Amino acid sequence: MPMSRALDPTRPAAAPEAAAPARVAPAIPTNSAVAFFREPLAPIFTAVAVLVLVVLAIQFARTAGLVAGLWAAGGVAVAVWLRNARGPLYDLCFGGLLATGIAAGELLAGNSYALTALFTVTNMVEIVGAVLLARRFAPTLNLATVDGACRFLLSAAVIAPLPAAALAAAGLYLINGADPFYAFQTWWFGHALGIAVIGAFGISLTRRHLVGLRQPVRAAEAALLLALLVVVCVVVFFQSHVQVGFVVIPLLILFAGRFRVLGVAAGLVIVAVFAVGGAMLGRGPFISAGPDLADQALLAQLMVLFGCLPILVVAALLEERDRLSDRSKAGRSRAERASEAKSRLLANVAHEIKSPVGGIIGIGELWKTGQLGPVSATQAEMAEMLVKTARQVEALAHDLLDVARAESGAVKVELRPTDVPGVLEDVRRATALRPEAEGIRIHVVSEGDGLIALADSQRLTQVVSNLASNAVKYGGAGGLVVFRATKVYDGVRIEVIDRGPGLSPEKQAQLFEPFNRLGLERSAVEGHGIGLALAKRLVELQGGTIGVVSNPGEGAAFWVELPAA
Repeated sequence: MPMSRALDPTRPAAAPEAAAPARVAPAIPTNSAVAFFREPLAPIFTAVAVLVLVVLAIQFARTAGLVAGLWAAGGVAVAVWLRNARGPLYDLCFGGLLATGIAAGELLAGNSYALTALFTVTNMVEIVGAVLLARRFAPTLNLATVDGACRFLLSAAVIAPLPAAALAAAGLYLINGADPFYAFQTWWFGHALGIAVIGAFGISLTRRHLVGLRQPVRAAEAALLLALLVVVCVVVFFQSHVQVGFVVIPLLILFAGRFRVLGVAAGLVIVAVFAVGGAMLGRGPFISAGPDLADQALLAQLMVLFGCLPILVVAALLEERDRLSDRSKAGRSRAERASEAKSRLLANVAHEIKSPVGGIIGIGELWKTGQLGPVSATQAEMAEMLVKTARQVEALAHDLLDVARAESGAVKVELRPTDVPGVLEDVRRATALRPEAEGIRIHVVSEGDGLIALADSQRLTQVVSNLASNAVKYGGAGGLVVFRATKVYDGVRIEVIDRGPGLSPEKQAQLFEPFNRLGLERSAVEGHGIGLALAKRLVELQGGTIGVVSNPGEGAAFWVELPAA
């Protein structure tokens, strides 16, 4: 068939390994397969490999009576060229060597000068187009991301072969009257498959991907999976006449899970060679497409392109997830180290504050009571202010110690059945004695029986006291604070409700941050901004949760939920 003769020259099938053994870089201590792509002589080896592959592909296609169904030479050329971008002069020399290799292969395969010129030009149009499009739309050549893989496949494998396919179809029609549609279809699918499979494998063959294979166990696992895939492909695409090509998909997914992009790319090369090769030899499940080998080859191409190639994107997604997970772990580790350092600083500061403050309180008490000598009324008032301020600093030191211990996990809780209404009543009485609670009605509401929580009574009292103190200080303008205990699901819910100004959603998001007083630092209300952060940590240590329900102008309801005893 004249068209088959003409198009055959366009489909060489080759892999980067064909050139790799030709030279091993002694000066570069890397894997030889990776070093090949960085060798100064890589263009020469690539041109020789393309020449050999062109001859083999044409001869193989002729024996099948149709055009080559997998054009690997384009994939090899694109991968090596993209991996060796060194400037315009280098590109010009590389392109010249490739054109020479393709033309020599065409002539050695027995094509006429007209066909040789046609296929050399169309192949170079395709290769140069793929390189330019990949550099423009996928400049990082990072197939380990979904975006990078999709950009490369779409630009280099899908779009780049289109102009060359149209040019080849027109040329073949003029030279020997070949069917333009058939020529365009065969060229496009075969070349797209070559760039997508062989090109992707060449680009993904990086040092980073090969590091894991240095381990003997990983290398043995990879070899075993590849051997298994080869056996399955031989059975499916050469021995079986049933449409069971889908059985290779689980193996490719396994490659994606174990070896990510490089593993899937290698698996796709094997699947494409066996699927298309079997179809061109008239073997395997694709004979159901009819006696025409071209239709069988087309069915094999479509199976690889649309059935197997998307798994490369899945592998890229997994690799991208791994990278994000590593970054997250590193960030969390840094944050934990910073938090530990902060906790140690807080504990040290609190310890340093406690001792001198205790002395100040003692001296202030002696001064106020006149035990250090006669005191005037003004001096007594100043001494009382001194003691009050010192006690506030002492309370702050205790809170700082509690926060530091809670964050470091040093706070121990003893979970026991705890009578929640009793705790609320004790806190109500203590809160009612506070000076700022004057004029505020404080009620306890217990809804239902059996309000017994599994909690540390001392720490629970500390949490509720903190919430009550905030309700009195910030929400006392409403004149009412309510403590409520109810049953929820398999737990007990405690609410501290006030009728204050309420909280906006923005402020609610910052409530439990340490030392954040939500802009009230200069207000007359005393506080340090660590009470709620401490309460949250103490509640979590008891296996509970804490939160707030509030709207501006409608008060706030802080709630704590603890497991029931």
